[in-house]
Amino acid sequence: MPDPLSEGGTARPITMHGEPVLHARCSEVTVFDDELVTLVKDMYQSMYAANGVGLAANQIGVGLRVFVVDCPDDEDERVVAHVVNPTLELPQERELDDSAEGCLSVPGPSSPVARPNRARVRGVDVHGEPVVIEGTGTLARCLQHESDHLDGMVYVDRLSTKERKRVLAEAFPAA
Repeated sequence: MPDPLSEGGTARPITMHGEPVLHARCSEVTVFDDELVTLVKDMYQSMYAANGVGLAANQIGVGLRVFVVDCPDDEDERVVAHVVNPTLELPQERELDDSAEGCLSVPGPSSPVARPNRARVRGVDVHGEPVVIEGTGTLARCLQHESDHLDGMVYVDRLSTKERKRVLAEAFPAA
């Protein structure tokens, strides 16, 4: 069932790699109010406007631990959800998937990133009610990618120095 907050809202500009808010751990959400609801709605619209499958709050310049996803799992079941104050859980026995990964904050290029093919996120919704999302395939990758954002990490931080330089040069060619 789609998240009712995925409707409405206003698209905001995507924060690009290099902006300080993307490289710092986001703060826990402590106030659950209409501003948080508006933030989540705006995050969905920002993600949709940029043709993404996931978006963390710091990707629109807000340093709070919130992300949204509209992403399929490995059985092509679409999950549309938001999570506030998520905690990522990875399986102890991991099978890695090294599919290509990209990011709205590093527009254009992608690069293989090895990640576990299963993941779970626990958190709450905008009303403080418990949320658990379990994912496989692309959804598992998305849960890990967005959780990384909330910890101040962008996917290029997981690449070799040479590959990171290539990706960043392609995304942000010198003017």
